[in-house]
Amino acid sequence: MIVHLRRSITFALICMVFFGFVYAFAGTGVAQLLFKFQANGSLTANGSTLIGQNWTSPKFFHGRPDDSGPYAANAKTHTSGGDNPLLANGVSGQSGATNLGPRSRVLLADTKALVAYWHSMGVNPTPDLVTTSGSGYDPDISPQDALVQIPMVAKATGLSASSLTSLIKSQTHGPQFGFLGASYIDVLQLNEALAKMR
Repeated sequence: MIVHLRRSITFALICMVFFGFVYAFAGTGVAQLLFKFQANGSLTANGSTLIGQNWTSPKFFHGRPDDSGPYAANAKTHTSGGDNPLLANGVSGQSGATNLGPRSRVLLADTKALVAYWHSMGVNPTPDLVTTSGSGYDPDISPQDALVQIPMVAKATGLSASSLTSLIKSQTHGPQFGFLGASYIDVLQLNEALAKMR
């Protein structure tokens, strides 16, 4: 009996050391060696390429709406801003869709406010620019979303529309493996490239 107990405890300790420490450190080491940028959160000098950033200046391209920017939620005035995922179903701090249906007056009012906001910036918005993604943290926009913002950015920066179009083309990522998904642009990387142009 004691022999079996000793073997069980020894085997449990060996497994705990191997799978709890050695395996984890080996995985972390391989990730740091081969995928350092991704393993460290895909961070650049201005943020992470994995999460949407707050762009409010017309000198930069904007992403999809979230709970920041001029259309943000305001608890004091009871406004929810966009299809505000960060005030999901009346609870602030949650990520996820609000589940507002196509007949929702709140969704309609919020969308109209976002359309008016974009028109005030000189942009005729695409549907993506006035609706959030499922999480509300989407870091990417479509090439069309970026192209419609060219007049706003060109006016604010003094850069030509053709140079901004070239920039958008250079920052466009195709579908994964050439057929999975759609073309996209990471807004943070686009704006970092734009800053280098100026």
